[in-house]
Amino acid sequence: MENLIYALILAFVQGISEWLPISSSGHLVLFQEMLNYHPGLLFDVAVHFGTLMAVFVYFGREITDIIEALLRGRWKSDNGRLGLLILVATIPAAVIGILFRDLFESAFSSLTVVALGFGITALFLVIASFDFNLNKKKLPSWVDSLWVGLAQAVAILPGISRSGSTISSGLLKGLDEKSAMKFSFLISIPVIFGAGIVEIGNNRLTPDLIWATLLAFVIGLITIHLLLKFVAKSKKNLRWFALYLILLAIGLGIYLIFW
Repeated sequence: MENLIYALILAFVQGISEWLPISSSGHLVLFQEMLNYHPGLLFDVAVHFGTLMAVFVYFGREITDIIEALLRGRWKSDNGRLGLLILVATIPAAVIGILFRDLFESAFSSLTVVALGFGITALFLVIASFDFNLNKKKLPSWVDSLWVGLAQAVAILPGISRSGSTISSGLLKGLDEKSAMKFSFLISIPVIFGAGIVEIGNNRLTPDLIWATLLAFVIGLITIHLLLKFVAKSKKNLRWFALYLILLAIGLGIYLIFW
């Protein structure tokens, strides 16, 4: 019973922190240390899979339209082009994740890496929150898409927020707030889905893991809705998340130095 409670706490943390720009991986590492509960990589992938399902539900119509456009060869349409841009943005994370998988897995046991990652994410968010008088657009260019994909690849490290780095990159490339967030959510699909299939494979999912995945899905769905409804109104809202991460990084740094 205790393990189920811990699993649900971590799932709740995952559901909130996956789509908010505060790093779900970093928060999972932190809370696992606080709870002294380390369920393993399979658990992390499973709850990430749960929050990914929230994207499928929330953007179900858009995803269906994108897939239909790609299958019908309508690559010059908005949906077809968006689908190709998503694939381009997926390439860096896929390549880097495969080549340096062992290195990234070892980083998940380091609170020092997590603290540094929180600080880096805060820097991303602060920079992206300023108005650089860019011409707002709803779709990135091919180069922009690759740039956002590189930001997603860097975010494999715990503490560096995937949504934070990709949303920030999209904003700095001229995407408006909602478009940057939507593109960030959509490019997560191939990466998280691929990692989930590889890691879960034929492994048997325990009841604790199933309940945790379902909770992560529900909380993730609510978080996406709130993020797009309220936070996306102004990029300046990113500064609140940056402040939170700075305080968290400082607090974690003090803990590591003195304890």
